[in-house]
Amino acid sequence: MFGKEFQHRYALTDQGIRNVKRGTFWTVIVNLVVMGGMGILYYLMTRFMDTLVADAPLPGPGVFIILILCFVVLSMITHIQQYQATYGLVYSEVKAVRIGIAERLRKLPLGYFGKRDLADLTETIMGDVNRLEHVWSHCLGYLYGSYISTAVIAVMLFMMNWKMALACLWGVPVAFILLFGSRKLTKKNSEITKAAGIRVSDGIQETLENIREIRALNREEDFLEDIGSRIDHHEKMMIKGELFTGIFVNGASVIMRLGVATTILTGTNLILSGKIDFMLLFMFLLVITRVYAPFDQALALIAEMFMSQVSAARLNELYDTETAEGTDRFEPAGHDIKFENVYFSYDDEEVLHGVSFTAKEGEVTALVGPSGSGKSTCARLAARLWDIDQGTIRVGGTDISSVDPEVLLTDYSMVFQDVVLFDDTVMENIRLGKHGASDEEVLAAAKAANCDEFAEKLPQGYHTNIGENGARLSGGERQRISIARALLKNAPVVLLDEATASLDVENETKVQSALSRLLSGKTVLVIAHRMRTVEAADKIVVLSEGRVAEEGSPAELLSNKDSIFRHMMQLQNSSAGWSI
Repeated sequence: MFGKEFQHRYALTDQGIRNVKRGTFWTVIVNLVVMGGMGILYYLMTRFMDTLVADAPLPGPGVFIILILCFVVLSMITHIQQYQATYGLVYSEVKAVRIGIAERLRKLPLGYFGKRDLADLTETIMGDVNRLEHVWSHCLGYLYGSYISTAVIAVMLFMMNWKMALACLWGVPVAFILLFGSRKLTKKNSEITKAAGIRVSDGIQETLENIREIRALNREEDFLEDIGSRIDHHEKMMIKGELFTGIFVNGASVIMRLGVATTILTGTNLILSGKIDFMLLFMFLLVITRVYAPFDQALALIAEMFMSQVSAARLNELYDTETAEGTDRFEPAGHDIKFENVYFSYDDEEVLHGVSFTAKEGEVTALVGPSGSGKSTCARLAARLWDIDQGTIRVGGTDISSVDPEVLLTDYSMVFQDVVLFDDTVMENIRLGKHGASDEEVLAAAKAANCDEFAEKLPQGYHTNIGENGARLSGGERQRISIARALLKNAPVVLLDEATASLDVENETKVQSALSRLLSGKTVLVIAHRMRTVEAADKIVVLSEGRVAEEGSPAELLSNKDSIFRHMMQLQNSSAGWSI
């Protein structure tokens, strides 16, 4: 019952399966204990009827009190155990699941995040887990416990009188067959509703992230209308889904409740024919109140379980994605970066075709070429932010695909054109470069990156909160914080992607001197679009359409009349004289 397929269907962990089994067990016990209460009531009613019919004496009140006390105590104990098994354990498990998701996201290659947008991932972590949490705690143990306890009770009823048992229970399987028959349609409606909800989140997030551009283009009304239409569509899909589910759930409930009528009719007919007595009919009517009660809620739970399988599939897609694994030891013989016949694809589009080159330790190697030639891709592959399709990338002779990315990155400092900052102070954003760095170390790196100029003008200096992704800073100021991080980390491999692109001429000159200190004696891979940035490089690797077109020193490439690098230099020099 609770095998691997069941575990995968509801995205349960191994602990989650144990929780469901425990919840099911205690639900069975609770249902049987409550049914035992019906037995006590039947016993008391039987003794009372005996006094009326056969003039038999009633038992003393002590018997009744003892029976009732035993039932109350046993009911309290079992209900507490059921609550702990179905709710308490699951709520703790949800915390572990969310932490596990975060750990898995930490180990996934960046290529995965390129396929999933932020709103979609947020919905998986929050919305999908919330839906599954309700299923784990309220549905699975309760429903399967109801199945088992009802099966036990059904066997006992058939042993007493099969005709009355059949009249009492026939509606239960028919109701569930009706619901299970609607499973595919329910799941499809749930998928459509989920997609509509994600479109709403995407629209809101996109509008908030691009609010400056939207206002600058005077397009607020258009975007608000688009969000409004998405919300209306989502609302329509939710109403349609709820209506569809409600029809089947309520229809199943009505069918199941018809068992009350068939029990009364069958019992009356059997009494009139002298085959049973009134007390047996009374007992079956008592049983009906308990047999149907768990399934009243279970019918709605089944519909929710069907819908939850969409959330489980989304969560399993995350679990099934291969993580970037490797050894936790990285002891390279130096830090030369060597690409050997490297191929790489984004989805099904191959962007690198057999790239081979070496960036030597102590030298600056510049990657140049037209946009889309694969420069940034090579830099990210060198740090194993993605895994290559074919070939090998070695650092100091060690294949980086065999090293855990987090271990590998301890030897890397990266300054990319797209700077990411956190909603914290200038000081703490720089301190991210080196865990546990002292204030003195942070301030020294900040000064070397020319951060003093703007930090001292902030209200609380380096302790000023800079807003989400550095919203209170200019592009050049954000870039200098990124450079300060790299200076603080002082790693043997440095990757630069147009590190000074957002700076004005004066600040670029100042930061260049800081970069000179950062790059001294290290393996440096520079991505450049402005040719004058790489004139002092030790080696130039020119990429074109995902292949190495030429490589050599700047002087060697410039001396070649047919060189792509020389042609790019001439184009930029000629454009420098352009004016309005």
